Amino acid sequence: MGAQELPKGYDPKGVEEKWLEFWEENKSFSPDVDKVKKPYAIVIPPPNVTGTLHMGHALNLTLQDILCRFHRQLGYDVLWVPGTDHAGIATQNVVERALAAEGKTRQSLGREKFIERVWEWKEEYGNKILNQIRRIGASVDWSRLRFTMDEGLSRAVREVFVRLYEEGLIYQGDYIINWCPRCHTALADLEVEHEEALGALYHIKYPLADGQGEVIVATTRPETMLGDTGVAVHPEDERYSHLIGKEVILPLVQRKIPIIADSYVDREFGTGCLKITPAHDMNDFELGKKHNLDVIQVIDDEGRMNEQAGPEFAGLDRFECRKKVVQMLEEQGFLVKKEDLQHSVGHCYRCRAVIEPYVSRQWFVKIGPLAKEARQAVVDSRTKIFPDHWTKTYFEWLDNIRDWCISRQIWWGHRIPAWTCEDCGHLIVAREDPTACPECKSDKLSQDEDVLDTWFSSALWPFSTLGWPDQTEELKKFYPTSVLVTGFDILFFWVARMMMMGLHFMKDVPFRHVYIHALVRDAQGQKMSKSKGNVIDPLLMMDKFGTDAFRFTLTAFAAMGRDIKMSEERIEGYRHFINKIWNAARFALMHLTEEEKIEFEPAKISESGGLTHQWILHRLEEVKEEVRKALEAYRFNDAAGVLYQFVWHEFCDWYLEMIKPELYGQDEEVKSLARGCLKQVLSEILVLLHPIIPFVTQEVWSYIPGQENPNLAREPFPESRPECLQPDVVERMEFLQQVVVSVRNIRSELGIGPSQKLKLYVRVEGEDRDFLLGQKSLIMHLARLESMQAEPDLTPPPGAASNVVKGHELYVPVKDLVDIESELARLDKELKKINKELEFVSRKLSNEGFVNKAPAHVVDKEKRKLNEFEEKKVKLEKLRERLAGLK
Repeated sequence: MGAQELPKGYDPKGVEEKWLEFWEENKSFSPDVDKVKKPYAIVIPPPNVTGTLHMGHALNLTLQDILCRFHRQLGYDVLWVPGTDHAGIATQNVVERALAAEGKTRQSLGREKFIERVWEWKEEYGNKILNQIRRIGASVDWSRLRFTMDEGLSRAVREVFVRLYEEGLIYQGDYIINWCPRCHTALADLEVEHEEALGALYHIKYPLADGQGEVIVATTRPETMLGDTGVAVHPEDERYSHLIGKEVILPLVQRKIPIIADSYVDREFGTGCLKITPAHDMNDFELGKKHNLDVIQVIDDEGRMNEQAGPEFAGLDRFECRKKVVQMLEEQGFLVKKEDLQHSVGHCYRCRAVIEPYVSRQWFVKIGPLAKEARQAVVDSRTKIFPDHWTKTYFEWLDNIRDWCISRQIWWGHRIPAWTCEDCGHLIVAREDPTACPECKSDKLSQDEDVLDTWFSSALWPFSTLGWPDQTEELKKFYPTSVLVTGFDILFFWVARMMMMGLHFMKDVPFRHVYIHALVRDAQGQKMSKSKGNVIDPLLMMDKFGTDAFRFTLTAFAAMGRDIKMSEERIEGYRHFINKIWNAARFALMHLTEEEKIEFEPAKISESGGLTHQWILHRLEEVKEEVRKALEAYRFNDAAGVLYQFVWHEFCDWYLEMIKPELYGQDEEVKSLARGCLKQVLSEILVLLHPIIPFVTQEVWSYIPGQENPNLAREPFPESRPECLQPDVVERMEFLQQVVVSVRNIRSELGIGPSQKLKLYVRVEGEDRDFLLGQKSLIMHLARLESMQAEPDLTPPPGAASNVVKGHELYVPVKDLVDIESELARLDKELKKINKELEFVSRKLSNEGFVNKAPAHVVDKEKRKLNEFEEKKVKLEKLRERLAGLK
């Protein structure tokens, strides 16, 4: 394009969609698999097909996109694989709710028809999250879009299941699992979310069978006592050592159960006596196995009491039963007391129902051998976790891991490839659907009804998405992937399991680095939740402020290991930065015409191009290196901070202002040199900013005349020019800037308008004097001066405001420009007001009631106010003192 004038204001709406289409049409993000280039690969953490873009997604995608765009600039062959997860329980719940609205159930439809309905739902609604990923500017390769239930991934899932089964690492067994009575499925430990709730601790008498007394147990779940098969005490607890081996009569049930000794018992909790219900408590199940206790299940899969609970309780909801049990215990004299207790209660992560420990026949992965490998890979630094403190958490989980329950009692998902022969009972696990039993040749085979845990398929994501079990070119080139960017909440759900599967099947780690980003919280640092009403919608923010402003905000606050406090005000602040870039580019393009060839001559600038260009090129070299190092080390906020400072303050505020005399001057050689440098610096700034803010940079890039490559997404990282590094230039420029800023401060403090030209007197000698006189025209332009004198033996003019820069005295005569008496009166009035405000805030903060009772963010706000008022007061007093000295 080029040579066209940028519109007055930046409107992201049309711009963003235009460039998304351009990049896709030009296959800008598809790697050249056949070319010999360094590979760089990321697999997207697949969002649930039911999901919509939230702040966590937005941060995650922005950081991944920065890494991918940056590594393309560095010359890597970048593959970023997009995809979605079938989200078994969540998706089934969504479709079941839709059926309920029609008066239907999945059972009334039957399995086959229900699965058809889910696929229909997926085709109609499942692309919503993908469109939102596209909207944020994610530079994924859409031609390689994957879904955890697509044909290729389904084949990989079955291959992994069969192989693990053949190796003895998958087995079936009766075991206690987390059961959701609402979703009717088993849940892995990680799928149970624990919440603090107010409950009660019930102290109950269990009479000794020999009639010689009683023991008192304490429980939070009295309804489970109907399934008790033992009471445990600590072997070293002197209170109960004489009772070990005796029996008690279970109240209400009248069953005799043994008293056993086990060091698991916490002597300090409750009474030190623990009732054991192996069928309804994870720890009790292990104790029951260890001591050969009976397993009596009294709660069914609906969360209701069954016939084993006894005729008085059968059919009752578990919580209704609790009330009845407590009532009967009280009536019969067995309830000693009830204490309120704040305790942790497990809930289903999908439907929020209270979890019920439940013994059932399930499929498990024997996790020990796999976990050992996954742990060692991090010990050996084959995979590094950033920030490092998450490594300890990763190890702790792997060191205390239990076998992984992978079967789910739902219909949507990868159905377990296991068949049972109805005639001989033989179990068949196979890669292809069997037609006959290999033992008795019967064709009466029934497939297991369960499906696999969703995390089973996503654990294979880094290699299944690249074509495994086939040995594809993509797999050879891009596995292991380079980095996984994810939130800490799925470190165990997903990261650890990918490590296990990748090491087992690919004999190498699935990724070299794991970068764990922090949470995005609200402005007060609270976790966002719908119930609190503090959720910030990324889509609304992009609509309101533009995607680039939103992305830059996320990046600017993405400090490693530190949560992000997000607010609309912050996003709006960075929208001003986007506008600043736009307006600066608009000014620059006025001087970069297509008709004339614009040459960039760094050697000429280094020799004689003047301080201004030498300084900006030196700083540009430093910024390039700082940005490169920051992004390579995942210090996203540092990269954003360096660019913000350089672009806004150095390029826009100083450089563009400094070169105006050259651009508008009559010396064609000077003008040509300035235009060449301006074009080069602006172009490189756009390249450096592009990974963070791709849209506005690409739009401006398209207007710069003479660009050989119209696609900024494919533009290399700016090459280094060490010859432009001139540290002494920076030192001289800082001196010049301090002089200009000193004059500007005097003007600002005394309220002297910009149209009023000032006189500057500097007492200076030696090289500094020569320098100032050499830059006289530039200083006069920047400080808006009428005249400037720089002499070693200068007599201070009367009525002058003064300052000191680098040991040199600066004087600006202001007596005739300022009504000193009026200004002093105004300052006195302002100081009186500030003192009142200070007194009010100080009194509030000295009130212990306010400090202790008010929310932390309210107290912090008052403290900030106090600091601001104190700073303002000091400044006003100094100004008053300075003015009084001019009288």
